[in-house]
This record gives sequence, C-alpha cells and structure tokens, in this order.
Amino acid sequence: MIIVNYGTAELTVAGIRSVLDRHHGGRRVEMHVVDNASPGDDAAVLARHHAAEGWGARVTLWLEPVNHGFGRGNNLVIDALLARPDAPDHVFLLNPDAALENEALAILADRLDATPSAAVAGAGISLPSGQPVTAAFRFPSARAAFAQATNFGPITRLFDTRLVPLPPDHPDGPVDWVAGAAVMFRLSVLRRTGGFDPDFFLYFEEVELMHRIRAAGHQVLYVPGARVRHAEGAATGVKDDGGPRRRHPSYWYDSWRHYHVKTAGRGGALRAALGWMAGAVLNVPLARLRGQSPAAPKGFFRDFPRHAVRAIRARPPG
Repeated sequence: MIIVNYGTAELTVAGIRSVLDRHHGGRRVEMHVVDNASPGDDAAVLARHHAAEGWGARVTLWLEPVNHGFGRGNNLVIDALLARPDAPDHVFLLNPDAALENEALAILADRLDATPSAAVAGAGISLPSGQPVTAAFRFPSARAAFAQATNFGPITRLFDTRLVPLPPDHPDGPVDWVAGAAVMFRLSVLRRTGGFDPDFFLYFEEVELMHRIRAAGHQVLYVPGARVRHAEGAATGVKDDGGPRRRHPSYWYDSWRHYHVKTAGRGGALRAALGWMAGAVLNVPLARLRGQSPAAPKGFFRDFPRHAVRAIRARPPG
C-alpha cells in the first residue's frame, strides 16, 4: 500500500499505525510512504517514528527531494512494484489524512479476488465525527457541470441522474469511479493501462485513471463495508464543506482541463466549460435572491477562463 504525504506527517503516522494494527486476513502488507519534499520537518518526523516504533521492513520511506504531486508520487512506487518479479496482486492507496476503521484491505482484496471483471475497489469513507461522506461518483459531464454550478433545486432534480456525486449511503456495487482517498487497484491491470497520467499534479488524476480502466472493459466497485476515516481536506486545503468560499489553486483548473480534454476531446471539454460557466452565471442572481453566497469558488470568473477555457481553445502545438 502507498501513502503520499505532504505536510501532514502526524496524520500520516496515524494512518500507518491504523494499517500496522490490523491483521488483513493473514495477507502480507508492505507499506510505502512517499514524502513529497514536505515543508518543515516531515521527513525527519517520519524517519524518527520509523526508528522509534520499530516499523522496520514493514514500512519503506521514500523521502523525495521534489514535490511530485499525488499521481506521480504514487507512480514512483507503482512502477517499482511492477518491475519486481514478485509484484503483488493489489496496490492500495490511502490518503495521508485517512486511517483504516476496520479490516478494509482484506475486504477490498477479497472483493477483487472474487470479481475477476473488476480492477478497482473503493472503501466507504466517514469524517472523524463518524458522518459518512460521498465516496462513489459518476463521471463528470457538461450537464452535471451546469446543474451543480446552478445550485438550484428544480434544475438539480431535473439532472439528478447526471450529477457527479452519488449519495453517501450508495449501495455496494459497480460505479463510474471511487474516491482516491482509499482505493485498491489490481496491479496487473495497471500494468496494461498504465498508472496515473503524469500531466496531472493534483486533482482529477484518479478520475482519469478509472475512466481509462473502465474504457478497457473493467469494473470499478464501491465497497462501503470497507471503512476508512478521512479528515477531508487536511492534506490539500481544498474541501467542499459548506464553509466560506475558497479560491481554487491554478493546478486545480489545469487538472479539470486535462481530465475533460483527455476523456472527451477539446469539443467535449469546451461543452463542459460552457456548462459550468452558464450555471455559475445563472447561480449569481439566484443566490442573491436567497441571501446566499455564489456557489462558484472564489475568483472563479477570473481564474476559470484564464486557466481552463483559454487553454482548451488554444490549438495544440504542431
């Protein structure tokens, strides 16, 4: 299993302990912890816990000199595992701000072993308070972008079957994609489809990878019986918790653009961009009438055209 840490060393340590404390149905589990050149003393903190708690060969630290981002950080380990003659059957990714609540690894591995058509299995996720959160999703689309940006009940209900997030109590079974905070992949499928696309720094990389895996004919399973606790947003600083609007970093919009161009082409990406822009514009007067703040991220009407729309419209080189 892999944890990619950036600036959350103590949470990562808690996640490591939650894995080491389980028996995993008798399976051998080796942990790889990538520190993405965290600011401060994260690398030293992880090394100190490694020595003091006697993790030994059970936990391998990858103390990187640069921040690779989420996907490329995971790829470091995935590529090393694939190069081994004794490559494992599965690889489990756990966010640094997450921890196991039960024998989640065994549950997910058992499910993949019992379902040859499936290549991915995602766990059910709860906040530290115990409140379940959405961990299963539909793929993004122009209609979903419009409906979610408008944030208006009648429109939301009209496009209910298109919305990206599925309910937190969504039942066990196949879905489009699952949260990358706690997800297991069949390694033999990653060998054929490739790992995370290195064009992504952070956000949407797991959606694109599961889109690729689905296109190759494999199922993605949501398995809520596997339970993980997640301090949502602690590792990234970006979360949708109903609090004050935050500004999305430029790489969020870059990743949004990469996903839509790679999965739907420039035309599909432009339709999704127009859907989001139209919904965001319509939301402004609706929010004002309801005494609410606009639903779009802070700075959206400047940042989104600059980092997404303009780049989509630009002709590719050559």
